[in-house]
Amino acid sequence: QVQLVESGGGLVQAGGSLRLSCAASGRTFSNNAMGWFRQAPGKERAFVAAVNWNGASTYYVDSMKGRFAVSRDNAKNMVYLQMNSLKSADTAVYYCAVGRYFRPLAVPSTTSAYNYWGQGTQVTVSS
Repeated sequence: QVQLVESGGGLVQAGGSLRLSCAASGRTFSNNAMGWFRQAPGKERAFVAAVNWNGASTYYVDSMKGRFAVSRDNAKNMVYLQMNSLKSADTAVYYCAVGRYFRPLAVPSTTSAYNYWGQGTQVTVSS
């Protein structure tokens, strides 16, 4: 059974940093993209960042470029999201997800391109 478990969320002051981790189990995902999404209260789930199957390519929402960094460790079946210079607008539940396609040519950024999801971890940034 495939399972994704996020950790590392919490309460942080504006300008601070957090590192989210996502542990995947049940099968290997070394041939799939892995991504991070977030959902703020009253809003739809939105793409944050993703990394391709071998870690060589990443893709970010413009507002996260330079502040967030996504990475993965295929040997550990883990994906990470380092978040710096956090703002109150970053407050949301953060979800990791595994891409549905085998070694995609481009890093996917739509929810429909991901078929396994974690339960989410809350990130709250106080101003």
